[in-house]
Amino acid sequence: MEGISHRMVKLNGIDMHIAEKGQGPVVLFLHGFPELWYSWRHQMLALSSLGYHAVAPDLRGYGDTEAPASISSYSCLHIVGDLIALIDYLGVEQVFLVAHDWGAFIGWYLCLFRPDRVKAYVCLSVPYRPRNPRMKPVESMKLVFGEDYYMCRFQLQSKLKILEPGVIEAEIARAGTEEVLKKILTDRKPGPPCLPKENPFGIYPEEPVTMPSWLTEADLSFYATKHSQKGFTGGLNYYRALDLNWELTASWTEAAVKVPVKFVVGDLDMVYTTPGMKEFVNSGAFKHCVPLLEEVVVMEGAGHFINQEKAEEISNHIYDYISKY
Repeated sequence: MEGISHRMVKLNGIDMHIAEKGQGPVVLFLHGFPELWYSWRHQMLALSSLGYHAVAPDLRGYGDTEAPASISSYSCLHIVGDLIALIDYLGVEQVFLVAHDWGAFIGWYLCLFRPDRVKAYVCLSVPYRPRNPRMKPVESMKLVFGEDYYMCRFQLQSKLKILEPGVIEAEIARAGTEEVLKKILTDRKPGPPCLPKENPFGIYPEEPVTMPSWLTEADLSFYATKHSQKGFTGGLNYYRALDLNWELTASWTEAAVKVPVKFVVGDLDMVYTTPGMKEFVNSGAFKHCVPLLEEVVVMEGAGHFINQEKAEEISNHIYDYISKY
């Protein structure tokens, strides 16, 4: 990809793969599920050409980065620990943070735990949600959205052995890695996203998915090859650690995120269209939790994978914001 370099670094007890390009202030990009560093290919080229050092790791459990077997190894403390170790390895005190989907979840934790290491945060798709001290998240989601809600379905695991693939991994295998990735990346169905027991990903051979212009066969092949090699368990373990994160973050109940933030979301995003989310984002509730929230941008006609679908616009949004600092 036009001069993007790659290296393996050992940090926080794991081997991590990072992609990077450019020189200057560090912009740290965090991908989501089921993605890789590759999700940020467009932004890496754009920001590196504007005088920044673009760095995008494969997060723990993904791509060419090590994937510990234990679910407890995917807590927010572990992942943020990886990122702090990476920032230290890069030899800088602070980074500009850009994150999407699960990367955005982790980005909020990084800002909450170590605001001293983040100069400013451009968050895509997933707003900060405060911890509910009265109920664990998985139980709460089941009550609100039902047991077929995707985060609840992702909890299911094999009861045979810790290393056996879980139920959802088996369902992905039956449907086919490439077909599942194509469906997830191109789906524009409004939230809340649910995975019914029968045909959870809604894949019908007689109704092939049309590839959008922003996702090529080569892009899909890259994702499918890496996920076929690695499997999905590492990425799914982030969801399986949700209740563990709730337990570990009791000390941060009602704590505000004190980092300057710009939030960007598509109006067709499955997160944004989930009941209650638009109201939270556009009311004072989001700003109450994130007092330094400076901009909220809702992009018309854009879905969830906004950094790929609207690549140039997102690169411009990032640069316009971080260039102020």
